[in-house]
Amino acid sequence: MADTVAATKLAFASDYMEGAHPAVLDALVKTNMESVAGYGADRFCEDARDKIRAVCACPDAEVHFVGGGTQANQVVIDALLTPWQGVMAADTGHVSVHEAGAIEFTGHKVLSLSSQDGKLAAQTVRDCWNAWHEDANWEHEVEPGAVYISQPTEYGTLYSLAELEDLSAVCHEVGVPLYIDGARLAYALASTANDVTLPDLARLADAFYIGGTKCGALCGEAIVFPKAGTCPRFFTRIKQHGALFAKGRLLGVQFDALFSDDLYFKLGRTADKAADRIRTRLREQGYPIYIDSPTNQTFFVIEDGKMDELGERVMFNYDHRYDETHTVIRLCTSWATRSEDVDALLELL
Repeated sequence: MADTVAATKLAFASDYMEGAHPAVLDALVKTNMESVAGYGADRFCEDARDKIRAVCACPDAEVHFVGGGTQANQVVIDALLTPWQGVMAADTGHVSVHEAGAIEFTGHKVLSLSSQDGKLAAQTVRDCWNAWHEDANWEHEVEPGAVYISQPTEYGTLYSLAELEDLSAVCHEVGVPLYIDGARLAYALASTANDVTLPDLARLADAFYIGGTKCGALCGEAIVFPKAGTCPRFFTRIKQHGALFAKGRLLGVQFDALFSDDLYFKLGRTADKAADRIRTRLREQGYPIYIDSPTNQTFFVIEDGKMDELGERVMFNYDHRYDETHTVIRLCTSWATRSEDVDALLELL
């Protein structure tokens, strides 16, 4: 019954509510009966790796595929850290608030730091590392061992190229790796406000992943180490975490399709253009925008009665109470958002 009700509502709650782009499904069907090696040693995975290396302008990059974002974050962060280290992250970061302690489950503390618009500043990282380094009791404390950020952030905001360069410089200065969560990377790359490219990420980060689950794939994320060997025996670490697909082809085929004919970038533009239309209408109707996001997530303030009315027709995401009579909610577009659905939403607003 719940699914039937949900099916009658406009879907703006998240960017992974649909299955996969038709080109991805078509590729899976066309290759379905071909027998290939397992665990990512097949030609589809290798073709996808080659395409990712090419688009990142990083021919020697090490590329691994896992099923989801939490898996990617847990395996990479665990591999980057020693047993006595923790990872620095924005207090609003995904690993800080939305992963049910997945990082802590590996024995590593998430060191939540103050942020602005969801972003972690280079000086904040430097201050955190210096505070630990200068503390006379440092041997009794968790050492800041890596930096985690996401592009875009949990609020859909973007790190500029200058901000990423500053973060990368600080990380290299204090000797900790920079890891970038790219669950919604397609929507960052497609934004008209973006000045960061995939080659920039490969140049500035020690590790990052390219999200597929939220950007046109049934499932899957592509973990990229620009410098091969950054995390020795990473394949084995993936298996230790229970994240290794025996049928690795399922991930390779999808990423091969996503990085053919610029599909990944086209899907990002579809979502961002739809979100831009929504934000324009919200401003016209006098809804306060809670945070200025230039990607596919829109956070705004709505009166509670109007929110209840909207909820009868639209699936959206609750964020937090704004005051006694207002709430901040999120509308999220995706690669599959249709123009007619946006039209219907705009009428309701």
